[in-house]
Amino acid sequence: MHFPDATSSPTRRGKSGHKPFADMAFLGGTVHVLDEGRRVAQALAVIGDTIAAVGSKSEVEGWIGPETKIISTEGRAVLPGINDAHLHAVWFGAQWPRLMFESSDVGWHSRLLCSEQDRIAAIRKAWQELARLGITSYTEPGIGPGEDDGETGCFGTAVLETYASLAGSREQTARVTLLRLFGYLDGPSSIDDYRRGLETPAPSADSRWLSIPGVKIFADGIPPMRTAWTNEPYRDGGHGALLTGDGNEQERLCDFRTMVSMAHERGLQVAVHATGDRTIEEFISVVEKLGGAERLGHYVIHGDLITREQIERLKSARMGIALQPLIADQTADWLAKAVSEATVKQAWPMDKLVGNALNAILSSDAPVASPDWRRVIASAALQLERRDVVVDEGILTELLRMYTAIPAIQDGAADWKGTLEVGKVADICVLEHDPLAIGASALPNIEVDMTMVGGRIVHERAIN
Repeated sequence: MHFPDATSSPTRRGKSGHKPFADMAFLGGTVHVLDEGRRVAQALAVIGDTIAAVGSKSEVEGWIGPETKIISTEGRAVLPGINDAHLHAVWFGAQWPRLMFESSDVGWHSRLLCSEQDRIAAIRKAWQELARLGITSYTEPGIGPGEDDGETGCFGTAVLETYASLAGSREQTARVTLLRLFGYLDGPSSIDDYRRGLETPAPSADSRWLSIPGVKIFADGIPPMRTAWTNEPYRDGGHGALLTGDGNEQERLCDFRTMVSMAHERGLQVAVHATGDRTIEEFISVVEKLGGAERLGHYVIHGDLITREQIERLKSARMGIALQPLIADQTADWLAKAVSEATVKQAWPMDKLVGNALNAILSSDAPVASPDWRRVIASAALQLERRDVVVDEGILTELLRMYTAIPAIQDGAADWKGTLEVGKVADICVLEHDPLAIGASALPNIEVDMTMVGGRIVHERAIN
């Protein structure tokens, strides 16, 4: 395949003088492009930080020169770099190796970061662990002044400044999309604080390494804690409530609608932590009245109790949803104690969210749950099977796209990352086996052999 934008020094040009040699070539394995056509190739070539060719082994061999590094991928699979679009990386790095649902609660609300050195160390640790997992992009969902006095030190303005200072540096091994937060994490926000936050400019950085496209709003809690805002009452009464603004229910709702509208009118993406069906309903309604999300890509975070009708309206309004199926598995028993049996059966409707042209993504919410995307996909597949969906190669391919191509759409970056297409950045994950050959349930047992970000190898598994 021709790479029209390639540039190189004369010493790297092929004999024809027209085509440069590749810096690196992956030969002999299965290359899952994960584009809309679900194309599969045998080989891939990289020049600099960019994919130069994708195709058959013989086609890519034409790009090999005397200095090309050749990586044999016989028996292995090459995927786009994994994009975890809901991962609290600083908190994850500060807590590692502890995960909330897999360790005791001791220390989860104590001070973790007190200095710039602490923040840098936490980010570096996160990047190191994410590289081992093949994760090349992630969304840090909620950093800003609302948490300047927060108990952990993992979410305030200083964290945003640290990210900006590291953006594009050699030590950065994952691209960051960051949503600003103008209230408390998992807590209330006021309309005045929100307005002041919107008026404060975000730091500038190379958007391919640190992108700050919008804001996060905490609109409600979670169903197991009976804090999600729901239409149906909880088993022991109550409907939960909105966390936005002050006053009675109508006043909080008015503030919520205003918050969404203010960001939208400024051309900012809006991501709303919305788990209750009533909260989701109000978010969709606001965006519908604004004429839809269009290019801004507003989306629901979590969406535990989303209804089938709301899913169709999300799609019509060009909104998305960020799902965490591993958390759904780990909280299923808690949910059953909080809501009716009918609500439990309708919660987390994975069968309606996969492969229906909706911008639905899979993510981890680490360190609440594991950042291991292989486990997340296995959980998603299990939930589909419980709803009588056969997880064949087509469905598994779509689940992989929900961790690569579709998050790139959410990031507003689908033109340059998310798939293994010519001209896109060489963000690559190499697995020891092809996941489509062994199935979703075995995916957590497949090793990540290599991670590449922008043509640079940032993780390589030692193989005996």
